[in-house]
Amino acid sequence: MPMGGAGVDEAPAEVDGTAARASSGPADKLAAQVARRIEADIIRRGWPVGEVLGSEQDLRERYDVSRAVLREAVRLAEHHQVARMRRGPNGGLFVCAPDAGPATRALVIYLEYIGLSVEDLMEARALLEPLAAAEAAAGIGEEGIERLRSLLAEEVERKDEQGIFSQDVLHVLLGELSGNPALHLFVDVLTRLTTRYAHTTRRISKDEVARGKSGSRDRHVAIVDAVVAGDAAAASAEMGEHLTEVTEWLLAHRSKRAPRPGAGVAEIGAGDGAKLAEVTAARIHDEIARRGWPMGHVLGSEADLLARHGVSRAVLREAVRLLEYHSVARMRRGPGGGLVVTEPEPDASIDTMALYLDYRGVTPKDLQVVRDAIEMGTLRQVLERREDPEVGSRLEAAIARTEEPTAEGRTGADRFHTELAALSGNPVLGLFLEILTELWNRHTANTPSPTPGPDAVTTVQHVHGRILQALLDGDEAVARHRMRRHLEALTAWYH
Repeated sequence: MPMGGAGVDEAPAEVDGTAARASSGPADKLAAQVARRIEADIIRRGWPVGEVLGSEQDLRERYDVSRAVLREAVRLAEHHQVARMRRGPNGGLFVCAPDAGPATRALVIYLEYIGLSVEDLMEARALLEPLAAAEAAAGIGEEGIERLRSLLAEEVERKDEQGIFSQDVLHVLLGELSGNPALHLFVDVLTRLTTRYAHTTRRISKDEVARGKSGSRDRHVAIVDAVVAGDAAAASAEMGEHLTEVTEWLLAHRSKRAPRPGAGVAEIGAGDGAKLAEVTAARIHDEIARRGWPMGHVLGSEADLLARHGVSRAVLREAVRLLEYHSVARMRRGPGGGLVVTEPEPDASIDTMALYLDYRGVTPKDLQVVRDAIEMGTLRQVLERREDPEVGSRLEAAIARTEEPTAEGRTGADRFHTELAALSGNPVLGLFLEILTELWNRHTANTPSPTPGPDAVTTVQHVHGRILQALLDGDEAVARHRMRRHLEALTAWYH
């Protein structure tokens, strides 16, 4: 969510009212711009699932593009899981209920690829999951109680050599019961990543596994009892203690060998009911992860891949488009060509997750809860290294460039917050911040907002400068106070 236009006490003003991205490469293609317009139309209409947006001819005329451009734009919208083209009589582009599963799995792979540490992972969990437990306790009902009790009963019977990780399903359920779609989504990503570490810990005895599983189950009982009783403070505290124990267990049992990128990642399946092209793309994605993401490696020619996966040329080419969109692999034509492994990027997953959260109807309160936790977490990390000259210079430079839009077309005021996230050194928090930023951009671009005043940039610079000053002074209380007031003002701006 862009941080532009918000004073500490004042209502925020958006510095740049557009959400369009101005990045280079594929994002500049007309098809990407048309896909963005299609998605904006869906948001403005309030996600009318099942409604037809128009036939191919209708859409070509509406967006004034060729058939080839429109079809590529439709593929992008389909990859984001927001619409699907139905051919034949009474066909057209239909609005879908988006599913964040494929993007979640892709983001897990990306975070593993860039070398996420267990400390980073558990820090993010410690920031968000006590909130999820507290929110679940505050809103628990009879159905939720039944689901929690049933899950605890299942844990007693569940067998898993890593024990402590087989029970993470409870954490995801608490994320769901929090009623906050952003918390639910982020907890899902974090628990998937934790499961990955179950495959890189050193070999441990059955007795150690049994002790770990028993301790985890006992803590889960205490968490559930607090949630069922509606005791938000106790639920949060119990979850915090549990995550501390999980962190200690991970650190005590991790392997001394550095894991290969992608090693041990759970299957990146496409889910039930997925199109064959999506299933094929997921299988290729899995193969790349298992191989340790060998950049530049040729997985095979088109003929090789057709034979290996047993699909038609049309299906394979659609699968390759999906892989290319997520920067997983790219098809190189000509002699010596084939499907080449590339460096993954998170942009497509960030877009998809932001659209999914918009569809789920994330409220200003939902955003404030998650945003506060992430921003305060990054602020605390940067405070610890405030004497590093790089901290002050990078944040001062970000404030000075408030008036300049970013390369992604976002407001320049975003720079201060993204720099804070980068300086924290925790890639999970940075990516979650990106998702919330993209969600904000898409939402505010499609809802009426007051025009920012002529002093908006100056106001934002002043607010960010005051946060920075408190940070450099080492006054954590004041820095947190000013950041929280700033975020409250931004939340008031989100309709």
